[in-house]
Amino acid sequence: MMNGQKWLELGIKEALASKLAANEIVEPTAIQAETIPQLLAGHDVSARSQTGTGKTLAYLLPLLQRIKPSSGAVQAIILAPTQELAMQIVRVAETYGEPLGLRVQQLIGGAALKRQVEKLKLKPQLVIGTPGRIHELIKLRKLKLQAVTSVVVDEADQVFELGSTREVETILYETGKERQIAFFSATHPEQMVRFESRWMKNLVKVQMAPEHRVSETIDNYYIVSDKRDKTDTVRRIVRLLKPKQALLFLNTTDNIANWEAKLGYEGFTVEALYGDADKQRRAATLARFRDGRCQLLLATDVAARGLDIEGLPLVIQLDPASDADHYVHRAGRTGRMGRKGTVISIVTPQEQFIMDKFSKQLGIALPAKIMSHGKFLNPDEVKNASAGFRGVRSSEERASKQSAPARSHGGTKAPAKAVISAENAPRRERPDKPGDAPAGRKPAAKASSKPSAAAKKQEKQKNKKDKGAPKWLKEKRQQADDKQS
Repeated sequence: MMNGQKWLELGIKEALASKLAANEIVEPTAIQAETIPQLLAGHDVSARSQTGTGKTLAYLLPLLQRIKPSSGAVQAIILAPTQELAMQIVRVAETYGEPLGLRVQQLIGGAALKRQVEKLKLKPQLVIGTPGRIHELIKLRKLKLQAVTSVVVDEADQVFELGSTREVETILYETGKERQIAFFSATHPEQMVRFESRWMKNLVKVQMAPEHRVSETIDNYYIVSDKRDKTDTVRRIVRLLKPKQALLFLNTTDNIANWEAKLGYEGFTVEALYGDADKQRRAATLARFRDGRCQLLLATDVAARGLDIEGLPLVIQLDPASDADHYVHRAGRTGRMGRKGTVISIVTPQEQFIMDKFSKQLGIALPAKIMSHGKFLNPDEVKNASAGFRGVRSSEERASKQSAPARSHGGTKAPAKAVISAENAPRRERPDKPGDAPAGRKPAAKASSKPSAAAKKQEKQKNKKDKGAPKWLKEKRQQADDKQS
């Protein structure tokens, strides 16, 4: 049993070690190696590790081993902040609970309550769900937890941020006095610390510090924008990068509908992902996003927990992350499995210091960028490009002034270099009109074609005199006039 030897050394049963080896999971991760022995020893554990480090198996394998297959009572509970994350845990639990003969049931909001109550009659030993639905079933007296000896809260920071503290406490009150509690989370907020001191005994804290918290294949930068201009900034980013998909993060759901409407008005296919949406709606939204029918997906940190969108190229943070750990979580939605990815934060001028703080805390390059000339440029590049553009215009203007004919003001002689001779002057390619002067000569000033008042009067008298005269007399008078002229 060489393939599962390292799992056996951690205290994992042979049936589980064989299943792990069959799934080509031979080497325990750092978080698994640290927490599994502590959980098997019966300690309460608070483990902090980023997404994608193997936290699920770290708590699930010891939990499964503590369950007695012969008992039909619920012996373990796993709480998760979102329906999708809960369902992911259910699938893993069913895979590794099967060789031990264990029954697993999901209890999530959004699914039919009546059907869940019916399935509880099958006597599951492990239930996995969201705090709200499990709390609801307890109040309806449909779920009994007196035999529970293990309680795990996955993504505990998000569970408490959702305001589920009272529901979690109600669940813990209903469990046995000797239960074991474990928190697994990517961050460690103050509220979680207070909860640990109140409920945990013999607490062991495990904190992993990965070598690279943000993937090296991800480009991270930020763009400064006034709050009122953020919609236009997003529009320009998407038009410029033309991503197949983009995940847009907000800190709260307060303005999520407003964002959805504005971006939809700009012509994008956009949808919002709510953490409390029912299972069918959430699944349908993610399906449309994954297959490309929806280009932009709006989500909060809570709603995006457990999301794995293969090949996601772009993450846009409409609000800066609340801390460095949340930045890591958001950035982790792209650049997965060594692929390239881009994370762009849109911040107001007053929020720029947050980007500098994240850069130092995470040890990553997080520069400011400006959209100009169809590219993302550094501020210095924009200045140089603008200066070069102004220089080119100045040169063109000077050349234009030098080549233009000089004008004579007040009889002053124009400079010789500005004089263009008639021989060198460009000739117009058009037929000469009657009266045009020969080439190279200036045409004589034309006499005014307007007759004078005296000429008008003379012409009038002549017409009056000729009126009624015979033809021969008119001709004679005309000949006399011609001789005079």
